[in-house]
Amino acid sequence: MPNLAIVGYGKMGRLIDQLAPEYGFTVTARVDVDRNESLEGADVAVEFSVPGAVLGNVRKLSALGVPMVIGTTAWSEHLTEAKALIESSNSALVWSPNFSVGVNVFTRLVSEAARLLANEKEYGAWAWEIHHITKKDAPSGTLIQLVDKMKAAGYAGNIDSSSSRAGAHPGTHEIGFDSSADTITLRHTARSREGFARGALKAAQWIMGRKGFYEFSEVLFGA
Repeated sequence: MPNLAIVGYGKMGRLIDQLAPEYGFTVTARVDVDRNESLEGADVAVEFSVPGAVLGNVRKLSALGVPMVIGTTAWSEHLTEAKALIESSNSALVWSPNFSVGVNVFTRLVSEAARLLANEKEYGAWAWEIHHITKKDAPSGTLIQLVDKMKAAGYAGNIDSSSSRAGAHPGTHEIGFDSSADTITLRHTARSREGFARGALKAAQWIMGRKGFYEFSEVLFGA
């Protein structure tokens, strides 16, 4: 069984620890601000920490030659630096603003809808998400990615974006298109964090033995 290091031992880290044996992993390190277990001997690492720690963790893991899955959000402004670290160390990394398989399928559906409606000027669009009150970033990285994918698909109209933070909601993302004739609504609702943890573990299985910088969509759908 390959050895898995968990970097960031909050709610997601503990859930990954619980599910890891289902994916054939033995957890050999659990690292957090108050846990400094050795990363030596790890075959792969899953990182769910805090935005300010991501680059340091990428630097440490890549120096050790440990391929990694980065599930922390709100650090995308440092992607170029992280990619350079992976290239210079000949290591491997999978990242995503959302490791839910369902969200990645949803993103593809949103992109296709945006492409089909790109030249239909009577349709306006909106993008909305809600998460638990303790989520620090708003809008979510997933909503930002969804809007970017819509624009990349050719939708040039205004996309009204908004976020809500309330209670313990694990996450809902909604994209809509509206005209005087009809409304199209696409929505993904997470029931728990389990989908994110399972996606990260799936990515951890995939990245072992590879080199390079990847997005989770490449794990699921290829290049």
